[in-house]
Amino acid sequence: MLSPEDRQTLLDLARRTVEAAARGDDPPDLRNPSGALRQKGAAFVTLRVGGELRGCVGHIEPVKPLWESVREMARSSAERDSRFNPVGPQELPGLRVEISVLSPMNPARPEDIVVGLHGLYVRRGTQGGLLLPQVAVEWAWDRREFVRRTFEKAGVPEGDAEAALYTFTVERFAS
Repeated sequence: MLSPEDRQTLLDLARRTVEAAARGDDPPDLRNPSGALRQKGAAFVTLRVGGELRGCVGHIEPVKPLWESVREMARSSAERDSRFNPVGPQELPGLRVEISVLSPMNPARPEDIVVGLHGLYVRRGTQGGLLLPQVAVEWAWDRREFVRRTFEKAGVPEGDAEAALYTFTVERFAS
């Protein structure tokens, strides 16, 4: 669990990073991050403007210090989510930033999934698809639909014997 100060630091960093990206500036640096923020962490950054999704990109594995992962994913969400045009300066006043810090992945069976608690990740070879726990809640999916949609996102037929299903939880916070 992150402290309230660590959460605020990450939210401020993500917002400043998106603002810099929208202006075409270099991303900000974080001086003297706390111990928790220096630990490797996997995170997704979700951007919304006026309640509409504008970007959501993340790291699935903890390969970088958490603060660096959040900064990189904030920039990617603002500039490189292929579903959207880059976030523009005119959108910044209505920007909402949400960060989801992922727990480690655990192999799972569909019957073990708790909607609203678990996120899902399907992997088969080089194909993979991930849905955060909040996605199933936002779309009012039951467990079966959540599993089906995650397989669909991965581009893998549901029930494929070579596919692996994983669950994870998130620490989610926004501003």
